[in-house]
Amino acid sequence: MGNNLSLRSILDANKLTAPNFLDWFRNLKIVLKQEKKSYVLDTHIPPVLVTNASVEDKEAYQRHKDDDDQAACVMLASMTLELRKQHEHMDVQSMILHLIELFNKEGRIKRYEISKELFRCKMAKGSSVRPHVLKIVGLIKRLGQLGLAMDHELSIDLVLQSLRDSFSQFMLNFHMNRLEATLLQLLNMLDTTERSIKKDRDHCFLFLLPRLIQSNRRRKPKREKR
Repeated sequence: MGNNLSLRSILDANKLTAPNFLDWFRNLKIVLKQEKKSYVLDTHIPPVLVTNASVEDKEAYQRHKDDDDQAACVMLASMTLELRKQHEHMDVQSMILHLIELFNKEGRIKRYEISKELFRCKMAKGSSVRPHVLKIVGLIKRLGQLGLAMDHELSIDLVLQSLRDSFSQFMLNFHMNRLEATLLQLLNMLDTTERSIKKDRDHCFLFLLPRLIQSNRRRKPKREKR
């Protein structure tokens, strides 16, 4: 009993709200599996037994009904008050179907909005690469939380395609050498590259500055004598 209460604490700490349905459902399955009641999530309660049913059938029916009632209580206890009121008279199967219908619509809209922002994300002129890449990584994680796991190679491609033209040499080297990297490793590579680009640009400017000054002096018009 103590172990059951301890494991149920993950549901108490992460009550069901609209954005976290998938995480909540994953935690629910873990809890019910540990309590050997997970079968009620995808198995309907048998029809009401006839009066002359066998003892075995009656016991199986009652056991399933009791497990379903207990699982329903666990689910209701881990919901917000508003959701609890909507589902308090439903069995487990009915609750699951209603929740999927309820949150899949909201999740679909959110996935569309996040994916649109992700695929249109471009590095702004004058911005730094680190916050830009972290923003993309955050959008990818949010899609994962909504049930849309992004392929790793596609994630890398999205980051590279969003960069400014000043990173073109890095992208060329990355593809020619067939480099493999996690998103964090790619971020560190780009961070180093950006510092190198800035250093080269500053060095070039300092090298050309005296020539620009000298050239400007030569072009300075002479004053007319009065």
